[in-house]
Amino acid sequence: MRVVLDTNVIVAALKSSTGASHEILRLANLGAIQPALSVSLITEYEDVLHRPDMEIPLSTSQIDAVLDRLCKISINQAIHFIWRPFLPDPKDDMVFEAALAASAPFIITFNDKDFKPVTSMGIKALKPRDFLLEL
Repeated sequence: MRVVLDTNVIVAALKSSTGASHEILRLANLGAIQPALSVSLITEYEDVLHRPDMEIPLSTSQIDAVLDRLCKISINQAIHFIWRPFLPDPKDDMVFEAALAASAPFIITFNDKDFKPVTSMGIKALKPRDFLLEL
């Protein structure tokens, strides 16, 4: 099952090994779900995860190793059509575009309310816990 992970899910997964976000990364690593990434989305992950104010309890090299693994297990999705502006936040648009281009039925995000318009395109935006319950 293809999914697109919002940046906030990756941050949460790296901050706590006991939450739903961490479980989603674990499932992706096991091949139970397949994340889809675009160049802009992985660049966003990298930028946000390396910010000191994120207070991620991992070293820079550990964060880079997680990102490298995520790139290895994910679909590298090219974006051929830009749908911007579609959502209120331009950074959410890049998540939506990756999901649409990859035919991913789910966007996993803590900001599910901001992604409400994606339902018109056949995509469900779910919080990590809700996604796990749907599985």
